[in-house]
Amino acid sequence: MRAEQHHKGWNEIKTNDSWALFKIMGEFVNGFEKMSSIGPCVSIFGSARTKPDHPNYILAEKMATKIVEAGYGVITGGGPGIMEAGNKGAHLGGGTSVGLNIDLPFEQHDNPYIDKGKSLDFDYFFVRKVMFVKYSQGFVVMPGGFGTLDELFEAITLIQTHKIDKFPIILVGTEFWKGLMDWIKDTLLAKFENISAKDIDLIHLVDTEDEVVDILNEFYDSADLSPNF
Repeated sequence: MRAEQHHKGWNEIKTNDSWALFKIMGEFVNGFEKMSSIGPCVSIFGSARTKPDHPNYILAEKMATKIVEAGYGVITGGGPGIMEAGNKGAHLGGGTSVGLNIDLPFEQHDNPYIDKGKSLDFDYFFVRKVMFVKYSQGFVVMPGGFGTLDELFEAITLIQTHKIDKFPIILVGTEFWKGLMDWIKDTLLAKFENISAKDIDLIHLVDTEDEVVDILNEFYDSADLSPNF
């Protein structure tokens, strides 16, 4: 009897999974339609917990303004902290300001600096991540937590495995990122040889907004501005 109940419950799960495909497909269709008309953008990632008076917030805001002045739009996760700073800087600079929001039980709410019609809401992290990767001409990664690291390493992996075209990945904040970069070089590469030396070439480590824009401009002097796959 118990086995029959478990079997029935398993069938119900499979049915629910099948219907979920339509919701997933809807998120992809809506995202592709809206993002394809926005134009070349740079994604800015970082902690949702960073306060407006923190130096990283101020730097992210200035950096986003410089990015839009250079001709790119800005995409963020749409929430508070570094995301808000990125959208605010883009807004103040008169450029495109996009927010890809995710429904979370904490921390996440729309910030007020996203352009009207350019705020997209997602239930699925993996759909949202596809939008970041497909429509970003570069990743600018400020200090953050697990979500920031997730986006960083997914982009590195996709480029490393040639699933997407190469684009600049820029870590901002030497003090924050140096320990991770040392571990990648000394442990992943030198000690265990789990990556190749050229994989590290994907990553730039900087401290200023001018360095970020210089890297983007130098890369796109010889590359096309287009979706990544």
